[in-house]
Amino acid sequence: MKIIFAGTPAFAATALDALISEGHEIVLTLTQPDRQAGRGMKKHASPVKQLAESHNLPLRQPASLKDFHWHEFLDENNADVMVVAAYGLILPKAVLTIPRYGCLNIHASLLPRWRGAAPIHRAILAGDTETGITIMQMDEGLDTGAMLLKKNTPIADDDTTQTLHDKLSILGAQAIIDSLNLLAQQKLPPVQQDESQACYAAKINKKEAKIDWKQPAENIERMIRAFNPSPGAYTIFHGNSIKIWQACKNSKQSNHPGKILAIDPSGILVACGSGSLKLEVVQKAGSKRLNAAAFITGFDMTVDDHFDTHENLQGSTHD
Repeated sequence: MKIIFAGTPAFAATALDALISEGHEIVLTLTQPDRQAGRGMKKHASPVKQLAESHNLPLRQPASLKDFHWHEFLDENNADVMVVAAYGLILPKAVLTIPRYGCLNIHASLLPRWRGAAPIHRAILAGDTETGITIMQMDEGLDTGAMLLKKNTPIADDDTTQTLHDKLSILGAQAIIDSLNLLAQQKLPPVQQDESQACYAAKINKKEAKIDWKQPAENIERMIRAFNPSPGAYTIFHGNSIKIWQACKNSKQSNHPGKILAIDPSGILVACGSGSLKLEVVQKAGSKRLNAAAFITGFDMTVDDHFDTHENLQGSTHD
């Protein structure tokens, strides 16, 4: 296959690496322009750009694909297919039909469930027990195209967005390799999505990361895993913003959500709307992540005190 590959983050780079290893000809690599990041706000190349450059692949970084000259340029590559993985740019209708077999997207959910920008986060938040990869024939809609191949994987009780992302990036690489092999044999029939089963995975908003202790313990525990590594679930204690990176459910009950029920080296037990949570790995603003034993030695916190349940988000988040 002569492939145009379009992707940006590590999830996409895993798929590109697999395509290279499989011997496919990458006639062009597309990735987003370098972005400023970090404390120094220096420009950083995407993981896809770094991989493409290490293999001397043809590379372009358009800010948009809407201009007609890009359509002409893509057409000149005579690609069999464009493989798209977390690219981050909209593909105009004119681009979708340029390659011989169109554009195939590696999507990190079992479509039509969790269309949109944050399928991994949303699957964990919702308490889904299974997710996977869908290889989809792209159309003009938002993840609405025909499904070509699916691979399933369970969501473990301790999966975070990071660990599930890593599993799905490997699964996505396997799925696109299998799809291209079947496509070459004309054994990849399209299956239309059932619109009645569709749901939308909206982009994560930092406001969602504020813990509401009135929620059931199981909901908050899923939230902590879903927002790890970003943006990080957080709470407020005496004006201090504290991120929670790991917690486990407990059956102990109190009528005062946010109340600290117990403190010991194994964790900080906090009452929820139903049940309670033992906070095991926490982080104060300006500090590093600490296990509970290390945290409580350097932070003034007592049993029967409360985490705030009313503080506004503004000015309370931290890196």
